[in-house]
Amino acid sequence: MHPPRSSLVPERCNGLDPVMGDSPEVLILGSFPSRQSLLRSEYYGNPRNHFWQIIEVLFAIDRHLLYTSRVEQLCLHHVALWDVIHSCCREGSADDRIREPVVNDINGLLALHPSVRLIALNGTAAERCYTRHHLRNPVSLPVPALLLPSTSPANARYSFEAKCRCWEVIRTWNDLAFSATIE
Repeated sequence: MHPPRSSLVPERCNGLDPVMGDSPEVLILGSFPSRQSLLRSEYYGNPRNHFWQIIEVLFAIDRHLLYTSRVEQLCLHHVALWDVIHSCCREGSADDRIREPVVNDINGLLALHPSVRLIALNGTAAERCYTRHHLRNPVSLPVPALLLPSTSPANARYSFEAKCRCWEVIRTWNDLAFSATIE
């Protein structure tokens, strides 16, 4: 006889390595990759997730390209990807099922990439974890962080169009930062 499903402890999973170009200016932080993303070894690998559709609208990067081409082009726009959580125990893909999180060294990454000027937090789970683990001493925080609506298919609170309008800040911030370096 098998023990009840709720008494089983999910196996610890490790997240993905950061996607970083030479001079990232915007760092998008999710909470932790979905099961599909982990299986594919791709950020936002669930085809129902709106992330790559939003990126297509903002930067004209075709969401149907191979993943390597999409991230290469995203890096050319000075946008980097990572997650707040390095590893955790989780059954399924829901953020509310994350247990025993171990966070990534975001401050260490920022020290290695001083070109980052904005952190975009993909959803409230990423924001809560980031706030809990990285804002203990806000005076030392080197980069402003902005909460954006989750691109997850579970986030029905925002329409796709509303998500695009909110996420527009990663393009306009990037444009403003780029134009400031030219002047």
